[in-house]
Amino acid sequence: MNQQLLAKTFVELADNLVADFDLIDFLRLLTDRCVGILGASAAGVLLADRDGKLRVMAASDEQVRLLELFQLQNDQGPCLECFRTGTPVIVPDLTREIDRWPRFVTAAHRSGFGAVQALPMRLREEVVGALNLFRATPGPFDPASTLIAQALADVATISLLQQRTTHRSTVLNEQLQTALNSRVLIEQAKGKLAERQGSDMEQAFTTLRSYARAHNRRLSDLARAVIDDSEPLPGLVA
Repeated sequence: MNQQLLAKTFVELADNLVADFDLIDFLRLLTDRCVGILGASAAGVLLADRDGKLRVMAASDEQVRLLELFQLQNDQGPCLECFRTGTPVIVPDLTREIDRWPRFVTAAHRSGFGAVQALPMRLREEVVGALNLFRATPGPFDPASTLIAQALADVATISLLQQRTTHRSTVLNEQLQTALNSRVLIEQAKGKLAERQGSDMEQAFTTLRSYARAHNRRLSDLARAVIDDSEPLPGLVA
């Protein structure tokens, strides 16, 4: 395990406790680091919107994003169970859960995943979502890695909830709704950029994210500029 990267990740997540941060980019950082540090094949984050419905907010790649959407559409799978119970759901071998989640297990195998663990994003009694780690091969999860993943999820949850202490309960709902709206913009911009560049959706997102960071811009603002063609974006859009 890369201890230096792990320490850097906790610092980066903690920085968002006081800074005005881009939630989509923040959650994508969380999924990417879970893959890079913990050896997961893929990771995703589901958060509840203002109506309590789970939404896919971040995924380490397009394949797992589609699997998370499939899970929500079919209302079955470990991530939903984790959110509803507020407890971890650890499945070392998805084959053994075919009777429990038949459609999800079939889709997960089709996507190349053999094991999954879903960890609650919660603070005391309040559950706001779930962090989901997928692995290609079946087998037991390392308990130490699971503890680290839960710690990352806990820090991310505190980042989401920290403004409630001063602005009360409406802040998180507003923040999540803004993030949901941003996610729609980003998906549209990804599609447009992928078509122009002749690339896939994941490559388009990486290009958007890198450009936003290099030019100190919010992802959602950059996405809107790409969609509207409202300004020249040298190096990004021809």
